[in-house]
Amino acid sequence: MVSSANDTHSACHHSDSKAGLHTATTHELLIEGAGCASCVSKIEDALRRVRGVQSASMNFAQRTVTVIADITDDQLIRAVEAAGYNAKVIGSEAESDLLKEKEEADWAYYKRLMLEMSIALSLGIPLMIYSLVIGEMTVNTNTERFAWLVVGLFTLGVMVFSGKHFYIGAWKSFVNHSANMDTLIALGTGTAWVYSMVVVFFPQVVPDMARHVYFEATAMIIGLINLGLALEIKARGRTSEAIKRLIGLQAKTARVIRDNLEVDVAIEQVLLNDLVRIRPGEKLPVDGVVVDGHTSIDESMLTGEPMPVEKTVDSEVVAGTLNKTGSIVFRATRVGKDTALARIISMVKRAQNSKPPIGRLADVISAYFVPAIMIIAVISALAWLNFGPEQQAIAFAIVSATTVLIIACPCALGLATPMSVMVGVGKAAEAGVLIRNGEALQTASKITAMILDKTGTITEGAPKVTEVYLTGGGDENRVLQLAASLEAGSEHPLAISILESAQERSLTLSPVEQFQAIAGHGVQGRVEQHALLFGNEKLMQRFSVDIDTHVETAQRMASEAQTPMYFSIDGQLAAIIAVADPIKEDSIEAIKRLQRNGIRVVMLTGDNRVTARAVAAKAGISEFFAEVLPEDKSEKVAELQQQGEIVGMTGDGINDAPALALANVGFAIGTGTDVAIESADVTLMRGSLHGLADAIAVSKATLSNIRQNLVGAFIYNVAGVPFAAGVLYPFFGLLLSPVIAGAAMAFSSLTVVSNANRLRLFKAQEH
Repeated sequence: MVSSANDTHSACHHSDSKAGLHTATTHELLIEGAGCASCVSKIEDALRRVRGVQSASMNFAQRTVTVIADITDDQLIRAVEAAGYNAKVIGSEAESDLLKEKEEADWAYYKRLMLEMSIALSLGIPLMIYSLVIGEMTVNTNTERFAWLVVGLFTLGVMVFSGKHFYIGAWKSFVNHSANMDTLIALGTGTAWVYSMVVVFFPQVVPDMARHVYFEATAMIIGLINLGLALEIKARGRTSEAIKRLIGLQAKTARVIRDNLEVDVAIEQVLLNDLVRIRPGEKLPVDGVVVDGHTSIDESMLTGEPMPVEKTVDSEVVAGTLNKTGSIVFRATRVGKDTALARIISMVKRAQNSKPPIGRLADVISAYFVPAIMIIAVISALAWLNFGPEQQAIAFAIVSATTVLIIACPCALGLATPMSVMVGVGKAAEAGVLIRNGEALQTASKITAMILDKTGTITEGAPKVTEVYLTGGGDENRVLQLAASLEAGSEHPLAISILESAQERSLTLSPVEQFQAIAGHGVQGRVEQHALLFGNEKLMQRFSVDIDTHVETAQRMASEAQTPMYFSIDGQLAAIIAVADPIKEDSIEAIKRLQRNGIRVVMLTGDNRVTARAVAAKAGISEFFAEVLPEDKSEKVAELQQQGEIVGMTGDGINDAPALALANVGFAIGTGTDVAIESADVTLMRGSLHGLADAIAVSKATLSNIRQNLVGAFIYNVAGVPFAAGVLYPFFGLLLSPVIAGAAMAFSSLTVVSNANRLRLFKAQEH
C-alpha cells in the first residue's frame, strides 16, 4: 500500500532514533569495486546490519548507495570495506559540483578501461587470428614451448595491467566469503592461463591431443569485458540528463539588498528574509514572496506550463524560474536545500535510486546466481572429465568451465531495473511529474480506477462569475459595478468572485453605506443613494422582492453547477448573477485520455448531488460521490479497493491527505509547495490533469522497458549456460569458445543500457 511507500520520507525526518540523541540523516556513498548485481545485496545487507541504520538502497547503475542512519559516515564506510568494497562520501558541496566531479571520475574510468582494453586486445586479436589461420595452438616442440612461454608472460602482463581490478575484486570477495562478477572472470581467465602454462612447462602431464594453449582467450576476455564496461559507462552517463537539466535551473548568484545597498553574493550566502532584486532575463535564486514590483515569470521548466505567470506584490515565486519582463524585489522565504527546486532535485534523485518490487526480485536472484553458476561450472568440468573425449577431456573441461563462468556474469541483470528507473523518473520530471519512489512508479502502471477530487483538480478551484442575467434590460457593467461595490465589505468567498469580475472589467467601485450582512441570506446596503440587496431566494422573500417569474432561470443555473444570486435595486429584481467554479480547459480531454486507457474515473466532492451531477456530466464522468466530508474521503478509496480495483487518488495534497495515503498511488496536484510534494507518491507540478495521464503513460513505458531488460537478461544468462557447458557438442561437435562468451557477456550489458535509453525518446502525450 502507499502508506509504506512514504516510510522512507518519514524516516528522513525521524528525530527519535534508537540512540535517542541523534537525528537520522541521509548519507550518500559512492561505491568502488561493485562489479555485478550480486554486489548490491551484499552491500545493502552489510549496511543494514550496522546498528543505527534505518535503510540502505543501492543504485547499481550509478554505483551509489543512499543510507538513512543516525551514525557517522566513517562507520558506514567501514561496513562497506568489511564487505570487500571501497566507498567514499558524496559530500555536501553544490549539486552541480558533485555531478561534475562524478562525471569527471566516470570519464577518467572510461579512458582507463579503454586503454586497458586496447592493451589486452592488441595481444588477444593477433593470437586469435593466428589460432584461426594455423589451427590448434599446440606445444609439441621446444621452439613452440619457448614461443608460448614468451606469449604467456605477455598475457600475464595483460592480466596485471588490464585485469588487475578483476583479480583484486575476486580476492576481496573470497576473503569476505562471497562471490561476484570478478570471481567468475578471475576464475575463468586464471584457469585458462594456468592450464596454458602447465602445457608449456609440463607438456608430458597432458595428453597429446590436449596440448594447446588458451592465452588468446584470457587476453580477449579481459579486453572485451573492459570494452563492455567502458561502453556501459558512456551510455550510462546519458541517464543523468534530467538531474543535469534541473541543476542547470539553479542560479549561481543573487543580488541582495543589505543596508540599502545592492550586492551580488553566491547563492549559498542568501539568508532567510533577505530582500532579493530580480531584473528581466534573470533566474530566481531562491523561493520568496514579492514585496515590490510587477512582472511575468516563465515557470515552464518546473510546471510544464508554457504561458508566463503574472506576479505582483504578495505573489509567491520559486527558485529556478525565469523572470521575463519586469523588475521585482522579493523576500527570501526558503533558501539552500529548502527551496522547491532543491527539494525536487532531491526527490528525483531519491526516486532514481529506489527500486520497484520487480527490481528487488532481480537483486535477490542475483545474490544466489553467482554461487549457482560456480557450481554449474564445476559440474560441467567433471562431466567432461568423466564422459568427454579421452584425449581432450581435460582441455574440454577447462574450456567449458571457463565459458560457463564468463557467459553467466549477471551484469545485465543488475542493470536491467535501475537503468530504466533512472531514465523513466527523469523523463517524468521533464514533464513536470515528480515520482517519489520505484514502488509508485510500478504501481501507477496497474491503476484500474482513478478518483478525482472536484475542487482544484477537475475545476480551477476559484469561483468566477459565469453569467449575468438581466431581468429588465439595463447595463450589465452597471449592475456588476453596483454589486461589487456592495460586496466590497463582505468576506464571503462568492463575494471575491464578484469583485474579481469587476476588476477584470476595470469598473470603479463606489463607497457603500449602511452595509449589513444577514447570516444565511446575503447582504444589504446603500450605494449611490440606491438600496441594494444581494443574496439568495430567502433574502428576496424577506424584503418582499418579486422573483416568481425568474425562478426557472435560477433553477436552470443551479442544474448547470452554478450558484445563482439575486440582485435587487430599490426593491426591484435587477439581475441574477451566477457564480461557479469552472472546469479547467483541458480537464475534459485529460479525463478522456484516462478512460481510453481503460481506467475507471470517479469524481469525489463535498458539493450537493445536483451540483456534483452537473459537473460530472460536463467533465464526461459517469460515476461520482457527492456530499463527502474530507475525513470520509478515504472511505470511498477503501470502497473501490474492496471491489478489487487498484486505486489512484488525485487531490490537492492537503485536505485529501488521508485518501492520498490510503490509495494505492496518491497523486497531488500542486505548484511545488512543500505540502503538495510531501503528501503524495506522485506530484503533478502543473495544475493540468494531462500530467496525471502523462505519469501513468511514463509508468507503463518504464515498466515495459524493465520487463524487456529483465527478460533479455534472464534469457541470456539462463539460456547461455547450457551452450557454454557444451550441450551442442554431442550433436554438432561445437564447443563454445570462452572468447565468444566474453564478448557476449560484455555486450549484453551494453544492450540493456541502450534499451533503457530508448525511454528518452518516449512522448507521453502520444499515449
